[in-house]
Amino acid sequence: MLLKEFSLINPKIEARQVFQVLETVISPKLIEETLRETSATEERFRRLPSSLVVCLVIAMSLWSSDSMTSVLQNLVNGLSRQWTKLGERWPVPSSSSISEARQRLGCRVMSRLFTRLARPQATGSTVGAFFGGLRVMAVDGTVLDVPDSEANARVFGYPASRKGTRASFPKVRVVLLIEAGTHLIVDALMCPYRMGERVRALKLLRSLTPGMLLMWDRGLHSYRMLDATVRRGSDYLGRVPANVKFPVEKVLEDSS
Repeated sequence: MLLKEFSLINPKIEARQVFQVLETVISPKLIEETLRETSATEERFRRLPSSLVVCLVIAMSLWSSDSMTSVLQNLVNGLSRQWTKLGERWPVPSSSSISEARQRLGCRVMSRLFTRLARPQATGSTVGAFFGGLRVMAVDGTVLDVPDSEANARVFGYPASRKGTRASFPKVRVVLLIEAGTHLIVDALMCPYRMGERVRALKLLRSLTPGMLLMWDRGLHSYRMLDATVRRGSDYLGRVPANVKFPVEKVLEDSS
């Protein structure tokens, strides 16, 4: 079951606006605190400090069609000097230097930063964010191709293919908890392709709070899902597989 593509209400967003949002939502202080918590701070000054690499990783997802070097240069030119903490005569590093800096940073920093920042943001005026006074949330999954390397193949695995053939790329399964009104990802888990959505979706319920209405598709229906959602103090609305038969409580006028 794949997530449908999301589209922006106004796709024409200027880079200047994106930079302003980055500086507002992700403060330099928060990045520095996260780097210290994950022991990812530098012992000496580098042309690519860890705080800047964090911003680069985020920006690469916003300008995914551009090269890393171009994204980095635009990032430095667009953000304030206080935010980037670089001198005026800063030379743009090569693509290999950028790759090495990303490897030094690792994944723990980004994971921790996501945990600290990912929260529902809808207000009462956000269209489609609430139903009957409940904040509407949705859980679903998708799969993504990852580079065809031995490490990725060992960890994530390939999807099934015809006998004698092999899929082109290993795949990673991603399960997401999303705020429906804003399409913001509130929690996420990645796992090997062979692991089902239903197992991972149960773990995402850790981010549910009372006052939420969680929606899911029929592939995620199970007693454990229902029970765990109720235990979190949340309501639910989910499709039921055809093989699940409930006793009839009441026949409505439309025969349902």
